[in-house]
Amino acid sequence: MNATESAVKRMEDWAADDSHGYDQQYRWGEYGDFDCSSAVISAWELAGVPVKSSGATYTGNMRGVFLRCGFKDVTRDVELDSGSGLLRGDVLLNYENHCALYCGNGREVEASINELGGITGGQPGDQTGREFLVRSYRNYPWDCVLRYGGEGGTTSARPGPSYEYSVKLGLLKEGMEDAQVKTVQMLLAGMGYEPGQADGIMGPLTAEAVKAFQRAAGLLDDGEVGGDTWGRLLKG
Repeated sequence: MNATESAVKRMEDWAADDSHGYDQQYRWGEYGDFDCSSAVISAWELAGVPVKSSGATYTGNMRGVFLRCGFKDVTRDVELDSGSGLLRGDVLLNYENHCALYCGNGREVEASINELGGITGGQPGDQTGREFLVRSYRNYPWDCVLRYGGEGGTTSARPGPSYEYSVKLGLLKEGMEDAQVKTVQMLLAGMGYEPGQADGIMGPLTAEAVKAFQRAAGLLDDGEVGGDTWGRLLKG
């Protein structure tokens, strides 16, 4: 069984087992429960793709970490409203609020909400049959779709560059104003972080977004964009 099938099958098994419900306080399976992001992250980690080990902790940092672990952003290849183009195992991600796994045939699997209609305070396990469930696909709305490509993946091949450029990248610190800061802001925004307006100014919001990215990437979270941070940003 490959990693994609293993991750989806585990999510489906959790959804079919009433000992697994929804909770945001004890969200890593301590008592059997998960929330939406910890379920998806844990399923892939247990399938051998080290997204949790690499720093994925919630919807806001999943995209960047998953991309570094062999996933591709295939959002432009999918019709989000209908689900056309989705493949079994695709990660459906809303950066702020929710995520799920597409499991094929117009269905998705997800941890959803506890029996109280909230996110904490319920009893362990699925008390309603809908805390952790397989349901019909819907556009939550999703901000992006991520597809694992680390095992002879299913993403369509695109031609690489026919030539390369060499550029010098500066050390960027809070308070600086430079065109390279705008590049950093756009890269961070594309990964789901919130650097503020892409104005080329290394303000407090941008510095905090850099720190969040650095923590997710396992780097020193000093808010400065040096060689290591540039390297991880440009890898996507």
